[in-house]
Amino acid sequence: MTSPQAFSVRDQIIAALATAMCVACILWNVEAPTRLGFAILTQQYMAFQLGLALTIAYLRFGVKGEVKERLGLVDAIIALSAFLVLMYAAWDFSWLLTEQAYRPWQITVIGVVVTISVMEGVRRRAGWMLFGIVAVFLVYALFADMVPGRLIGKELSPVRLVQYVGFDPSAVFSTPLAVGTIIVLLFVFFGQLLFAAGGGAFFTDLAMAATGKSRGGSAKISVVGSALFGSISGSAVSNVVTTGVVTIPLMQRGGYSKKDSGAIEAVASTGGQLMPPIMGAAAFLMAEFLDISYFTVAGAALLPAILYYFSVFVQVDLIAGRDQISSTEEDGLTTKQVLADGWHFALPFGVLLTALFWWRMDPEDSALLASIGIVIVGFARGYRGKRLSLKTLGQVFVDTGIGMVDLILVVAAAGFVIGILNVTGLGFALTLVLVDSVGSNVILLLGISALICIVLGMGMPTSGVYVLLATLVAPSLVKAGIHPIAAHLFILYFGMMSMITPPVALAAFAAATITKENPLATGLASMRVGWAAFLLPFIFVSSPALLLDGSNFDIISTAGLAAIGIAAVTAAIVGYWSRKLNAGVRLAAGIAGLVAMPLGFLPVSVIIHWFAASAVVALGVALMVLKPQSVEGLADADLSHDAGTLKGRKNHE
Repeated sequence: MTSPQAFSVRDQIIAALATAMCVACILWNVEAPTRLGFAILTQQYMAFQLGLALTIAYLRFGVKGEVKERLGLVDAIIALSAFLVLMYAAWDFSWLLTEQAYRPWQITVIGVVVTISVMEGVRRRAGWMLFGIVAVFLVYALFADMVPGRLIGKELSPVRLVQYVGFDPSAVFSTPLAVGTIIVLLFVFFGQLLFAAGGGAFFTDLAMAATGKSRGGSAKISVVGSALFGSISGSAVSNVVTTGVVTIPLMQRGGYSKKDSGAIEAVASTGGQLMPPIMGAAAFLMAEFLDISYFTVAGAALLPAILYYFSVFVQVDLIAGRDQISSTEEDGLTTKQVLADGWHFALPFGVLLTALFWWRMDPEDSALLASIGIVIVGFARGYRGKRLSLKTLGQVFVDTGIGMVDLILVVAAAGFVIGILNVTGLGFALTLVLVDSVGSNVILLLGISALICIVLGMGMPTSGVYVLLATLVAPSLVKAGIHPIAAHLFILYFGMMSMITPPVALAAFAAATITKENPLATGLASMRVGWAAFLLPFIFVSSPALLLDGSNFDIISTAGLAAIGIAAVTAAIVGYWSRKLNAGVRLAAGIAGLVAMPLGFLPVSVIIHWFAASAVVALGVALMVLKPQSVEGLADADLSHDAGTLKGRKNHE
């Protein structure tokens, strides 16, 4: 039996290692080694961080991924081996690189330890799905020369394989691990500082004050609060369990069903990974993959994310109208009071946005400046009893390091996949096979790719989803002629939709544990609430203006058509727009809304899109102005005529 003192010693070691991760990241980003006259390779820094992350993983987590109470002998051996081997790699990486062609035994040892410890760590923390995917690639690499057809690859021995994936700068020590340990870690640190200073409570209070008194205010609090919280939290599931414990009971008291309450929170939390500035760290990875500025990525992602939340906001409002759900009964603070108490949180955010978008600084430098801003204002001013202190600041370092363990394991495993795709030639072969299998049918290619993204993304965190899909699926879309940034946002959207798509809808299932509702029913309801997210990627792939690629008129026109179409289809799904809609009105609104959307794949002109949008607006005005009897007559006569006219004009076009 392990004594409490042993627990304490283990916890202290974990805290020290986690703190060292954060301190090392800060020192690296302020270029401390260079300023002190030391020449350190990026791979040395990454090996150091990977060693710390693996050590924490095996000291803290058990074989089922749980936080364990006692340290077993096997886990202690793995933790110590990973620490010693990777500290040696960090120390002697330069010599190892020069000797790599001669395959010294040291590289073999490093490769074996890294491969085994990362794979087992991924199994424990990310689950069997990612473990299975990476394992398939490892097995393929061993037998690639025997695979028939165009997927045949280069022969690799087991020793050569572990040397490559566990050491080479093109494999485990490649871009994903660099972005995770250099950029993402600082943004996680920024988020932890913000919440420790009271920022989480501020966001929830601001959402409650801004929307709580409107129709369906309890659900609108969830949408706004989860958007604010999720845009910096980096995890859909953690967003659900953090904000959901407040918003879900509030929605249920307000009159929303258990199923809808869980679905709304799951969809709102998932959208945080698609909303700039941080996008669950995917924005920084995307900028590296595409070799473009972060500013370009954030700008392209902005309008689709706004439309995503617009669709959710409209749906919760219409559900409230249909089910006669009033504003929240909570007597909370007013917006003025919340801002008076928490105005200081605007300062570090102002620093972050100014550094990113005005000064065009690197993301990591911007995050560091913003973190300094939070420390200054957090010590100077509190929010509703929460205030930074030396103790809480120290805990932020620990929480950040521990929170980064899962991400570092995932991106390290993704590096294995990238390395195998490169060394075997499978990356080119997969792209060729996928593109050739659908010929010139881009819609079919997008449909297959969307399905692959949802399946591969099930059970994985945001960054892991994106890295895997950017490696396996995005190249085929680019090869087919789709703009690179549109292709990468496409896979990100559908990868994230795995969070609300059964059978493994992690965000929806997390919400179901709070509502005590059936997880599958919550997942299906989440797909209904988040329906627009399944269509938006097809819109911005076919209409690049939605990604700010076009003239101002094109951008405004495309966004306007998309918004009108989304509102109409949402009204058709809910069956309400100022009053309950009969089947005829719902059908007409749904058809007109779909035609109004700027899907470039549809064989219709812009005039038809605007004609449909005008019909939607006219219908909406009629529903709000005319008496119910008049509207029912309109549904039986004019609306069916309008639908026929639309169909006739489309055929004519």
